[in-house]
Amino acid sequence: MLSALNNNQISCLGAPSTIWCVPAIHADLDRLISIHDQIFAKFKVGDRLIYMGNYTGYGAKASECIDELLTFRRLLLSLPGMRCSDITYLRGQQEEILHKLYQLPFAQGATDVFLWMLDHGLGTTLDSYGLCKYDGIEACRGGSIKITKWINALRTAIRRHPGHETFGTQFIKASYTDLQKECPLLFVNAGLDKNLPLDRQNDQFWWNASGFETIQTPYQSFQKVIRGYDPKHQGVFITDNTATIDGGCGFGGNLISAAFDQNGEISEILEA
Repeated sequence: MLSALNNNQISCLGAPSTIWCVPAIHADLDRLISIHDQIFAKFKVGDRLIYMGNYTGYGAKASECIDELLTFRRLLLSLPGMRCSDITYLRGQQEEILHKLYQLPFAQGATDVFLWMLDHGLGTTLDSYGLCKYDGIEACRGGSIKITKWINALRTAIRRHPGHETFGTQFIKASYTDLQKECPLLFVNAGLDKNLPLDRQNDQFWWNASGFETIQTPYQSFQKVIRGYDPKHQGVFITDNTATIDGGCGFGGNLISAAFDQNGEISEILEA
């Protein structure tokens, strides 16, 4: 099933006893720091940590949240026995929006596309990096050359923050646990189409949240699919074959971290 995904778009977490999940953060720095402190107090070498996307967007401290993610990564990797592969970062809606922003010079109706992005969380991210969204709107109205110049200014602004540009290249679409175990788990950002194989989901991972809610049986070889962003922000919601973790962080709600065991059961919940 996964043979067609030998391109780092989907990663295997192996068979750890505990997987710590951090759902959508949406640039809420204080809650992210608190959750990191709580996880560090309980994290053991051999555990896995997976961030489930939407690190920026809506909240006011996007660049600061990326700094905190990088700082916590260095802290965990300083533990003897830790490996880089023990920490995973999924691509979320916000990361996909920023990725598509770089393609804006080639978009039809660039102004409308950019305004849609601003309405869906991009505006506060640009503010955090010192970019004026109104300059972006004017660039869109001026054509592809002006858009390219404005995007180059954005790239320069991001590069002023050490590690941020590289961090933006590390995202994967989904992650899963060992398929040979009794209860394989699949981790996604917001959703998927239960009728499509894993290697054909593409944008479904970010934009098909409603499709996630229709999953009532195991999806392919996975006993449970776990997501970290829910537009309804229902908190922790568990069924036999799905799990949602999203307390509405960045929208006035809490940031919830859940630890899953090998059977897909929640062994611990942390909240900030």
